[in-house]
Amino acid sequence: MSSAPRPSPQRYPAARIALWQVLASAVVASLGGWWAGWHGAVSGLLGGLVNVSAGVVFAMLVWLGRPASPAATVSTMIRAEAAKIAVIVLQIWFVLTSYREVVHGAFLAGFIVTVLVSQAAILIRD
Repeated sequence: MSSAPRPSPQRYPAARIALWQVLASAVVASLGGWWAGWHGAVSGLLGGLVNVSAGVVFAMLVWLGRPASPAATVSTMIRAEAAKIAVIVLQIWFVLTSYREVVHGAFLAGFIVTVLVSQAAILIRD
């Protein structure tokens, strides 16, 4: 058992991606608020939080899986990705059916921007 110190959470890509997504959600919410008022801001924030929460689910499942072999790693990643997609679909459905004043443009903008930011954040080194 190694006694080497664990790297800080900021060094993990999942934490960096979540931070970038939250910041992007805040920007989209601000623009949505300017464009469509209070409901635009809430819609933009909800659109971004769909991806943030799905990413957290993915990271937790991968972390809890702790695969011991390459085959188990692939299996864990596939299960985590399937759970992430299910969380996204269910949250989009929930928001669109329960929030009557949703501003669709702001909601979708928040969702799309956080997808793009997650891809960009992976490429940036610590």
